[in-house]
Amino acid sequence: MATAAETKDTPTVPEAVTLLLVRHGMTDATGPRLAGRAPGLHLNDTGRAQAVDLAGRLAGLTPAALVSSPLERCQETAEALSERIGVPITTDERFVECDYGSWTGRSLTELAEEPLWRVVQDHPSAVRFPGGESLAAVSARATEAVRDWNGRLLAEAEGTAGSPPVYVVCGHGDVIKAIVADALGVHLDLFQRIRVDPCSVTSITYTRTRPFLNGLNETGRPLAGVLPTAREAGGDAPVGGGAGGAEEPA
Repeated sequence: MATAAETKDTPTVPEAVTLLLVRHGMTDATGPRLAGRAPGLHLNDTGRAQAVDLAGRLAGLTPAALVSSPLERCQETAEALSERIGVPITTDERFVECDYGSWTGRSLTELAEEPLWRVVQDHPSAVRFPGGESLAAVSARATEAVRDWNGRLLAEAEGTAGSPPVYVVCGHGDVIKAIVADALGVHLDLFQRIRVDPCSVTSITYTRTRPFLNGLNETGRPLAGVLPTAREAGGDAPVGGGAGGAEEPA
């Protein structure tokens, strides 16, 4: 049995790490079109304002890492956070948007007429986008990245004083939904039940036994601003994440 002195001198071993998942801010394509990995897509005025507002909400927090998808809209959102919280951005390709193949750039109204749309809605684990990536592959790479970062940050924090580590990942709607589904222990076929709005924050604490979902899709907006869109009220989830409470095509 350890003595009091030995116990006092034993390095603290963190038992948990908290992940803050941030979806990028609005772009001109968010909602009307499936942006995917199309290059040159930047935050619009609304998106930049959302990023600045989110940075203010994170003030006082010093994350152990600020990680971002390589796409411009995520990098620009992360830059606003980095300027406010003073943490440099680390780019991780594993958090990049799903490769929607030939669906990239097309309107959601048009895509809803495709036979594959119903599979995307009802059986997403079976979907591989034409010329692109499967949603199962998106889930696998994103959740593996989370586990890698969790282990890395816990190892770096071992023996240090203070609270368990917190880190921020700036990513995309379907990527975040897949991570949340994994944390909740639900099948990927249920991930369309999860809503992730632009510049929302979702908080998950990973302990050594199980994850805990602390908050989902928090935007800081009045509740009236997060009611279902016309498309969501019809029962279909917006592929790619949609525009949240912003106007979308019916």
